[in-house]
Amino acid sequence: MQNRSVTAIIAAGGRGVRFGGSRPKQLVEVHGESILARTVGAFVAHPAVDDVIVALPADLAADPPPFLRDRALRIVAGGARRQDSVTNAFAVVSEGAEVVVVHDAVRPFASAELIARTIAAAAESGAAVAAIAARDTVKRVDSGRYVRETLARDTIYLAQTPQAFRREVLRAALAINDDATDEAALAERAGYQVRVVEGEATNIKITTPEDLAIADTIARRGKAVRTGRAGLGYDLHRLVEGRPLILGGVTVPSDRGALGHSDADVVCHAVTDAILGAASLGDIGRHFPDSDPRWKDASSVELLRRAAALVAGEGYEIGNVDVTVILERPKIANQIAAMRDVLAAALGVDTARVSIKGKTNEGVDAIGRGEAIAAHAIALIRAR
Repeated sequence: MQNRSVTAIIAAGGRGVRFGGSRPKQLVEVHGESILARTVGAFVAHPAVDDVIVALPADLAADPPPFLRDRALRIVAGGARRQDSVTNAFAVVSEGAEVVVVHDAVRPFASAELIARTIAAAAESGAAVAAIAARDTVKRVDSGRYVRETLARDTIYLAQTPQAFRREVLRAALAINDDATDEAALAERAGYQVRVVEGEATNIKITTPEDLAIADTIARRGKAVRTGRAGLGYDLHRLVEGRPLILGGVTVPSDRGALGHSDADVVCHAVTDAILGAASLGDIGRHFPDSDPRWKDASSVELLRRAAALVAGEGYEIGNVDVTVILERPKIANQIAAMRDVLAAALGVDTARVSIKGKTNEGVDAIGRGEAIAAHAIALIRAR
């Protein structure tokens, strides 16, 4: 199943009673970012995931936290049990979804590789669960805490999430109304074989306040690894009569403008690709495809602002961007200051961190003949 459609359900409908405190556990911060924001960000940014649905407690679903409002996802009210929350989310999964992934909101450190291999295993086998092999000797005890059996350690795996299923498998699993601790158990009861894929020791579930210290260590280590990244962006459009020439969100006086699905702003498009690339989030076409009518004639400044929010959701901040516009005519020197201000506002940085330069192509090829415009951009980002 190549190019499969994948929907992710984030199970965040609980209150975290064992965790204690006055607010839901998933909103507690780990190293400056909430647990839920970290978890959702991993799936929103994943190149294999097309749609994300978050099941929240009813009051939060009615008034979501700001970091959820600005993201490309859907929110539903959860239920009394975990499986009720997943069932509510599954009810709004697109009919075209072939694989559905379910993930605990309080497992904020699942890697992109773990998500990808769980999806691939489910597409092939029908159902898959991330799990890690038991490292200690496992004892089965009775109610009095006496050992009744020592289990073979090599047959024991500790289940995690993500858990992924072909759509029809998860539908059958959720139709079983028994209590269960995860969807894989329901799939087993529905008669399906569930394949185990190798989990990750860092993919911890934050259950008690004591887990926060471990989570903070993982977050700090991840931040250190991710500090300082660069991305390149490039865009090119034909120039035609009857279109405005918009560069960096500024309308430049010209008898020709760039042809495109959106406003065809090559400056914003190149910078968008640069910051997304630096954070390994794909490109502008993945997040804002020209096949989607929502982006018809869209402001590229708004698309850049959305991309910057995605990058911020991954725990990065913009260091600086540098753009080179290649255009034979008109000259853009008088508009560069305004462009820098617009880009800086969209990126959430000082104008001093934005550089824009204009170059000609010395009469060479389509750009040199005045038939096209291009822009190159580089962006540096760093972990917050």
